[in-house]
Amino acid sequence: MSSDTSIIKDSANKKRLYDYQINDLNRIFDVMSESADDYNLLYQLPTGGGKTVIFSEIVRRYIQDHNKKVVILTHRIELCKQTSNVLSGFDVNNKVINSKVKDLPDQDEYQCFVAMVETLNNRLTENDFELNNIGLVIIDEAHYNSFRKLFKFFETCFILGVTATPLSSNIKLPMKDNYKHLIVGDDISTLIKNGFLAKAELSSYDVGLTTLKIGINGDYTVKSSEALYTNSLMQSKLLTAYEDASKGKKTLIFNNGIHTSREVYHTFRRAGYAVKHLDNTANKEERKDTLKWFKTTPGAILTSVSILTTGFDEPSVETIILNRATRSLTLYFQMIGRGSRIFNNRNTFQVIDLGNNISRFGPWDQPVDWQHIFRYPDYYLENIIDDETLERDFVYVMPDALKKRFKRSKSIDFDVKAEYKDVLNSGKKSFTVIERSIEQHSVLCVENSEDVFEARAHIKELQDEIAYRIKQYCYCIMNSTQNYKDWLFEEYNRRLRISFNGKF
Repeated sequence: MSSDTSIIKDSANKKRLYDYQINDLNRIFDVMSESADDYNLLYQLPTGGGKTVIFSEIVRRYIQDHNKKVVILTHRIELCKQTSNVLSGFDVNNKVINSKVKDLPDQDEYQCFVAMVETLNNRLTENDFELNNIGLVIIDEAHYNSFRKLFKFFETCFILGVTATPLSSNIKLPMKDNYKHLIVGDDISTLIKNGFLAKAELSSYDVGLTTLKIGINGDYTVKSSEALYTNSLMQSKLLTAYEDASKGKKTLIFNNGIHTSREVYHTFRRAGYAVKHLDNTANKEERKDTLKWFKTTPGAILTSVSILTTGFDEPSVETIILNRATRSLTLYFQMIGRGSRIFNNRNTFQVIDLGNNISRFGPWDQPVDWQHIFRYPDYYLENIIDDETLERDFVYVMPDALKKRFKRSKSIDFDVKAEYKDVLNSGKKSFTVIERSIEQHSVLCVENSEDVFEARAHIKELQDEIAYRIKQYCYCIMNSTQNYKDWLFEEYNRRLRISFNGKF
């Protein structure tokens, strides 16, 4: 194979291969040169690492060194267009096979074909449609299982799957069944350290997820997610989280369900923010106009449903809000990855998690043993932490912006478990813990307020901490019924409000 590492250019942009990309290219070509023509190889590189640039250079070199052509498969029309443009930048003469292409009388004029899975499957199933002299097939976002139906048409070809997460989207169809070997590229922390990706600044908010149901695909159902995330408490929590950590920043919000996203749109619009909603029911022009508005509007907020997890690249995004829970490691990386591009002089971005996702999967930039997940996907999936354990282990930390509003107080801390232990040892009623907590919150509010109205406003800001303390208390007394928690939450707020009487 050629070891050409020169800078590739097109008329508009310089396409430069970085050292880590060249290193991975050489590893891929080594496998290709040592393996049979019909070998299946999988390559992993994080979102933002430049997978399209790498496989475009692979196409260029392959065509240069072999008398055969290449097919690139994607699962979205946007990815087809992006891939075609990058290939052109590498001087690869290519053609997109879309729904308008019914036959290929001119296929001898092209070296490479880019196609969506469903479109190409429909064409190749038709007897009069044929692709000739194909030697290499590259599958983008290879973790999607829709590609499997096309393997039978390319049984004599070398197949290269490319993905950020080598974990199948279908738990019953592991990727190890279709690929013989996995090459793992640089991890996220290495790409951050070397200046290729922005660093994520993570903020988590305690969310009770035990009402969520898991569907047949292994992830939370849209119906149960909509029921949780459309309620007024969660909408208020979302707005507060945005105002605490991301106000004025260009923000992309991911939801699980169209109804939730529309509710988010109305919540932010009522609060006076520049916001738009986008889902897969939008036509081509609506999508184009919305994304253009998002790109050009400072501080814009775009609330969406899954549609922007792949095939969308907007480097000016400053904050990602996960307004949903997911059990999909792939989706977790895809959502956060939308904010990971380096932009101008900015090398950090915000991530606000309202689905306990960071607790479930770990920080976005922590090392992941992809080889182990690739070989033993069942073991990984079976050991995802359940929501009850996540909630039990969650530790509430007051956001910095909120701490400033209680700056007159010497201490804002209150350890429910330590207080419970003390109460038991003193022979007092367990409810004394709640009374002490209310008293401490009352002091906080009074010390940092000029009048009773300001003190009551502080109660609203403490709702997350109150809910957390109640949850901790319920674990201590072994009473986790939702009815009791709901009653105690209301009773806590009532007692806190009346505690201000006579204080001003």
